Amino acid sequence: MPKEIARPIRQGAGLYCMSGLLGWLMLPGSGVAGQERIENLLVTASRAGAPAGASSERFSEVGGEALSLVGHRHIQQSLVRVPGVNLARGNGQEYLPALRSPVLSGAGACGSVLSAEDGIPLRAKGFCNINELFESHSETARGIEVTRGPAGILFGANALHGVVNVISPSVGEKAGGASAAIGLEAGPEAFYRAKFSADTGTDNPWGLRMDLSLSTDGGYRDRSGYDQQKLSLQHLMQTGSLEIRTRLATTNVNQETAGYIEGTGAYRNRRASRENPNPEAFRDAGALRLYSRLDIDLGGDRTLVLTPYLRKTEMRFLQHYLPGQALEENGQESAGIRSRYRVAGGDQLALVAGIDGEFTRGYLRESQAHPTEGSDFLQATIPTGKHYDYEVDAWSIAPFALATWRPNERWDLLGGLRFEAVHYHYDNNMLAGRTREDGTPCGFGGCRFSRPQDREDRFLNGSPKLGAIFRVAPGLQLFANLAQGYRVPQTTELYRLQREQRVAALDSERIQSLELGLRGHGGGFSYELVAYGMRKRNVIFRDTEYFNRANGKTAHQGLEFAFEYAFASRWRIETAASYAEHRYRDARRLQGVALDGRLVDSAPRVFGSTRLRWQPWAGMAAELEWLHQGRYYTDPQNRHEYPGHNLLNLRLRWAMQRWALSVRALNLANKAYAERADYSRFGGERYLPGARRALYLSVSADW
Repeated sequence: MPKEIARPIRQGAGLYCMSGLLGWLMLPGSGVAGQERIENLLVTASRAGAPAGASSERFSEVGGEALSLVGHRHIQQSLVRVPGVNLARGNGQEYLPALRSPVLSGAGACGSVLSAEDGIPLRAKGFCNINELFESHSETARGIEVTRGPAGILFGANALHGVVNVISPSVGEKAGGASAAIGLEAGPEAFYRAKFSADTGTDNPWGLRMDLSLSTDGGYRDRSGYDQQKLSLQHLMQTGSLEIRTRLATTNVNQETAGYIEGTGAYRNRRASRENPNPEAFRDAGALRLYSRLDIDLGGDRTLVLTPYLRKTEMRFLQHYLPGQALEENGQESAGIRSRYRVAGGDQLALVAGIDGEFTRGYLRESQAHPTEGSDFLQATIPTGKHYDYEVDAWSIAPFALATWRPNERWDLLGGLRFEAVHYHYDNNMLAGRTREDGTPCGFGGCRFSRPQDREDRFLNGSPKLGAIFRVAPGLQLFANLAQGYRVPQTTELYRLQREQRVAALDSERIQSLELGLRGHGGGFSYELVAYGMRKRNVIFRDTEYFNRANGKTAHQGLEFAFEYAFASRWRIETAASYAEHRYRDARRLQGVALDGRLVDSAPRVFGSTRLRWQPWAGMAAELEWLHQGRYYTDPQNRHEYPGHNLLNLRLRWAMQRWALSVRALNLANKAYAERADYSRFGGERYLPGARRALYLSVSADW
């Protein structure tokens, strides 16, 4: 395996049928529950601009106070506060998503959870990246909203298991006119971060804001560091009945990637946990996003919101996990508009409707610089040179409508529907088939890589939703939702084929979900208990012949629980816990083993977090956090497993008049654990080891 690859100077671009029961969570990251929590106004993720207690798109929120205390280096550190979310961290800024799902990897994984910023998806339909949340400016966010379960009616394709939506700070975020803030942070392994923001406020009809974050990390493992830069510029103009918010965001990450270490329990070995078997691996990624949100008050309880946007992304990374270690280069440019018209008929009826449209031009190139090492078969079927080189033009259009009816003070009834058409035009820039770049054949029957002829593919999906909310008593609600979500095949699944497959006859993945829930508050506590059941069909997977197939079926059911209790004037406890079972429900066999009824791998039944918080006086907060990851199988046949782990984190934050000091001690007990465990029939048990005890210090000032 080659240890070095020629590489130019790094640079970036600058972005329910049912099988169980229930609903979701809405506990912000701080504060004691109250009526204001249930009636919080949703104007971002929900797109409905309705009270949360009357919204069909319920979600959990990690609020600004919690984000300040966590000060996450990786967004996973904040999302552990949300039931149902179980991101598996990779190296640096990488991760694999899990939201009411197993940890998603391989074919059919990318694009199953929609990632957005200010309600705008970070990636175009069909052009996802499994790690795309690192393109958001979450380090300076004022909140992160998570919709758990299908959210297709308002977000469309890719909101199959839910949505993670990062909310950026607004102009005039801090009352009192112009303001600025600076923060410096340091930690082990040469980690340093600087953050700066400046805000003119909104005393005038217009305002400006800038947010900048710069970070560098030497990495816990050998040659596994990264440099990351993120910049956001925002302009706000208010005049009469019109408000225009324009935001430009750019991100860049240059990362040295560390791969799996192999051997049963290798993560327990301190020396092995720091090793990097793939020092040649890297990822360079950049994103640029520009949007304007026009809020127009039409009078008479009518509002119109128009959000045109532009996006551009570029990425280069070494596929160190595959034989031959090919280099992939991909990118996309897209333009779109999201619209929302809302009209209210008094206190009893509200209607939200709109049309979303988008056009994208994307490309992918894969090439190999060095001869493949290994068996004669691998050397013959994985040649040097270009493997793939194609472009795809894509467009989509989606009308939607959502209505809320309150017949009396106890009931809210919700119903809506979305239709979405997605069209791909694929243009192959190489010879079609499974030959080498120059057309010569590979041995053993042909090259591994198969390139389809130029073609077009179309997908039409609908996403209905019905819901009900019943107010049992003040501070107590029951709710139920029946919804369907979908995920269109991604372009890499359709056009980056292997072996003898010439056409991937894939259909959209669809999920049906039923959920029932109970939530309430009073006496210093708030809680929510949710049960859900989901069935997913047309699951896209790669079979034993390396063909992309779309006839998989899985079933998902679980319970989610959130609890917050202020049991004394200065003490509070918070819990976010999940129990889930994710099972195969089709006739697939793998290495002679029938998968039907078996648990999906990388899917712990139990996981969650509990936090004990102490606030001795205003401005001072201390938090002890317990993270639990239950055991899970690491292979589909359920023959190998990871035992799980428990971690303790301690955080302190002292905010004075203009200064704030923070201390974070992570993995307080110095536990040996794996961020992700996996099993490969070639290398056996393998792990991405977690970091040992680490202490981070930060200081910030604002004026």
